[in-house]
Amino acid sequence: MMELSFLTAQRKHVLGILDGLDDTAMRRPVLPSGWNCVGLVRHLAIDVERFWFRGVVAAEQEVLDVHYSGVDDGWLVADDVPAAEVLELYRREIALADAVIEATPIDAPPKWWPSDIFGDEPAQDLRECLLHVMVETACHAGHLDAVRELIDGRCWMVLTG
Repeated sequence: MMELSFLTAQRKHVLGILDGLDDTAMRRPVLPSGWNCVGLVRHLAIDVERFWFRGVVAAEQEVLDVHYSGVDDGWLVADDVPAAEVLELYRREIALADAVIEATPIDAPPKWWPSDIFGDEPAQDLRECLLHVMVETACHAGHLDAVRELIDGRCWMVLTG
């Protein structure tokens, strides 16, 4: 499926731009808002991959329970949680999301819609959910590109003239 291959490329970009950063660098806030790389990756795991595919597309009860409890802020990572554990969480949520994607027809409507967040007009189908996640992941990959360059000068892809 073309949409999944494009999403996979963005996921690889997220992981690739972070390759080689140690725990301290992954937690270093370099923007005025104060977020850090490890928090952004946890956000992608919890609020993007898990929420959209296991929550919206598949309506897994465990995900819905967490959503309605309001106890899990995807951006927050406890100080005693190693960055490597958060990266592994992201990889695990990607694998679980891919299983949902592969088991769902592209034109299937979502089984659950968070109208409390997105209003009463739900996504039409899996394709629309994939596009949403692809755009959000690409946007955050760009954020990580800029932050990585500020941390140590490494650039993911820069065209030179």
